Amino acid sequence: MKSISRLRIAIQKSGRLNHDSLDLLYRCGLKMHTRANTLFCHSENLPIDILFVRDDDIPTLVMDDICDLGIVGENVLFEKIPASRCAIDNPKFTIVQKLGFSRCRLSIALPEEIPFSPKTLQGLKIATSYPNLLQQYLDQHQIKAEITVISGSVEITPRLGMADAICDLVATGQTLEEHNLKEVAEIIQSQAVLIKTQKDLNPQKLDTFELLLRRINGVLKAQESKYIMFHAPLAQLDKIKNILPGAEMPTIIPLAGTTEKVAVHAVSTEGVFWSTLEKLQEAGASSILVLPIEKMLN
Repeated sequence: MKSISRLRIAIQKSGRLNHDSLDLLYRCGLKMHTRANTLFCHSENLPIDILFVRDDDIPTLVMDDICDLGIVGENVLFEKIPASRCAIDNPKFTIVQKLGFSRCRLSIALPEEIPFSPKTLQGLKIATSYPNLLQQYLDQHQIKAEITVISGSVEITPRLGMADAICDLVATGQTLEEHNLKEVAEIIQSQAVLIKTQKDLNPQKLDTFELLLRRINGVLKAQESKYIMFHAPLAQLDKIKNILPGAEMPTIIPLAGTTEKVAVHAVSTEGVFWSTLEKLQEAGASSILVLPIEKMLN
């Protein structure tokens, strides 16, 4: 029986998205003990339950209000919507937050020896695990091709003579290279997202959801931010402040034994590159440290 007070979240039961989703929840402070092949676990310190399922079941579980939240890749979400019983423009879920991990793209790939032009795909047999997204792309470009649905190992189908081309997820492109394939057309960019049922949550669940969302945003912001510390000449402070990327007003701390230098501490919400550090050094900064931030709330 579904608890009326405990928030239920569906995540992928295995694979990279499972690892990334659990890592996010751990960083949000959830204490859980998970075992191999477990289907369900409870958070020990928050009223949250985790359900481990196939990734393509997550949208359905959220739309049917079996789970309140789900963490799923956009590729699965957008593939699932046209096949569901819900209208595409009125799904029974809301995308609450893009999570920034498990990034990939759904692309069409051809054998290296086949030259590509917009008309190349006409009449070809294309193997994919994403027939709905592929069909949408073909329709948009007025291409008629035969779609062969394959549940896995799509990249090997051209070599076996099962297909002329493939439509599959690409992260680094290494798998395509290993099978003598080249990426020729991108269909969508994808990353993990947090989705929520559109049904109103009761007050207990709503409080837990809002707490979890604050923590998720804090984790995501911390991942993008760095803590910068260095010594700087007092006379160069204004110039140095302009160099700091995406920083709020820095904290200025006097240094013992000198009135000419101060310690500067700042949080940067943008990437800190070697070129930034070199500019700080040229402006007179020294003893420069850049540290990761584990948690961050504004």
